[in-house]
Amino acid sequence: MSSMLDAEAGTRPVDIETMRESIGLLLGPDAATPEGEELAGLTGLLRGHMQLIIPEIEQAAGKLPTDDVPRYCALACIGEARAKLRTAAGDGPHRAAAYARKLARALAALCDHYEALMGVAMCLACDKPIRDREASMPYSHVSASGGAACAGRIHTRCAHVLRRR
Repeated sequence: MSSMLDAEAGTRPVDIETMRESIGLLLGPDAATPEGEELAGLTGLLRGHMQLIIPEIEQAAGKLPTDDVPRYCALACIGEARAKLRTAAGDGPHRAAAYARKLARALAALCDHYEALMGVAMCLACDKPIRDREASMPYSHVSASGGAACAGRIHTRCAHVLRRR
């Protein structure tokens, strides 16, 4: 199945929001660990997400110079993710849940690399991506010593948020 998904790379859009929602089911602040068939289904979903995003990251990383640090980091993350995909959950519900959480953490890292390689701008106030149609504004925070602590963009809706660094 993996080779079939790899062959179709580029034909299906990568839906990062859906992938992050799936991750949140296991790693979110209010996440309850599912059991039985629900856990097995979620594990399969995470594996499928990983199989879809890995070729996209490889393709984007392949466009960078071979000595580029983001390329190296993304490819190392892919290697770790593939190692997790090759392993099995193990016996028992505790090991199955632990395996699913490992997959979720690996998928979260892959999503981060995908967004970084695709040039997705992140809001400095809420740490969420700024989508194409979302209103945003430039933001720069000056440190107490007078140097720029961070510069980038924030959602317009986040302009009232004071974020301490």
